Amino acid sequence: MTGFLGKIMGSVLKFVYDIVSNIGAEPEHFSFFAIAIIITTIIFKLILLPFNLHQAKSSKKMAEIQPIMKEIQTKYKSDPQTMNAKLQEAYKENNYNPASGCLPLLVQFPIILAFFAVFREPAKYAFTEPGVYEAMNKTFFWITNLDVPDPYLWGLPLLSAITTFIQTKTMGNQSQDPQTASTMKTMNIIMPVMIFFAAKGFAAGLALYWLVGNIFTIIQQLISRRSLPKVKEGK
Repeated sequence: MTGFLGKIMGSVLKFVYDIVSNIGAEPEHFSFFAIAIIITTIIFKLILLPFNLHQAKSSKKMAEIQPIMKEIQTKYKSDPQTMNAKLQEAYKENNYNPASGCLPLLVQFPIILAFFAVFREPAKYAFTEPGVYEAMNKTFFWITNLDVPDPYLWGLPLLSAITTFIQTKTMGNQSQDPQTASTMKTMNIIMPVMIFFAAKGFAAGLALYWLVGNIFTIIQQLISRRSLPKVKEGK
């Protein structure tokens, strides 16, 4: 599955690169390859946007009905069968499907893996002609070759970590459960650290993809947080 989707995603990257490389002279410190990565990442994020918006709506709905669920769980904690029945009734009354929050993640996961594979091995999935990828200019400002890790820790690794932290913060903690809130707080610290070390070791092109994706998601989440309450009021 990853290989099949990787070839599709690689074709998109190659298509974008071919268009960009024909628009004029290539900037000295900002290669067409870097531009193609940025544009392809945005296209990828736009494709997944409906799933992400659905995920945001599902999370908000879950937060709204959580007090009801907690009350049912406390009241019927000694009777699991009745508790499950009451929970199902609450889901139905509030028009909420617990599985709806997982479906977008299941759809996105193989696509994300495929895109990860493309940016890890562009010559295999996108630029398959012999010698083409090796001869390409891959500069990005201070990085002379996006095919190797960023030589500076304060560069893409740090930027990727910072934007990952901001992304997790813009998601907000909609859960009212103290244990869940504590877990999320821990993840908000662990995830940026993991991304920092991953970006430090992987090809800079992959770190650039991650950075652009984070910025897109941050903007999307900020817009969603403003628009979702309006949708609810319209109902």
